[in-house]
Amino acid sequence: MDCIIRRIMPGDDAAVEKVIRSCLVEFGADHDGTAWTDPKLCRMSELYTDEGNCYWVAEAENGAVVGGAGIGRLTDDICELQKMYFLPYMRGTGAAHRIMHIALAYAALYYRRCYIETLENMTAAQRFYEKYGFVRTDEQVVSTAHFSCDVHYIKELR
Repeated sequence: MDCIIRRIMPGDDAAVEKVIRSCLVEFGADHDGTAWTDPKLCRMSELYTDEGNCYWVAEAENGAVVGGAGIGRLTDDICELQKMYFLPYMRGTGAAHRIMHIALAYAALYYRRCYIETLENMTAAQRFYEKYGFVRTDEQVVSTAHFSCDVHYIKELR
């Protein structure tokens, strides 16, 4: 299935939240310490307006938002790949690879390293991150609100 990748707009907020919540339920992550309890999940477009922060959505041919990912500032030199989720039927279509290329190129303009937090049972996501040079680390690089995430990755950008 073909899709376009574009920056998030305010009209996308409800659809992005629905995609994220659907994926969190799928992986048993619908609880505290994950994006599930993020109070701004319903207003994602507001979170990615400052320079160095951006969220992209994958939009299907029919106009439906079917996935997305963002880059968010953690420190002056470390960003985080945030809320990268795709509906099951979009996985394996190349859309995630397209967003990852865009996100990492963007991140490299502003940061030295990119951080990811995920869950142990998200094994396909972990393999995907490793294909892009992310290296698993035993501890959080930066403290975040996602205390339930038990797998951490870091990547040198430049």
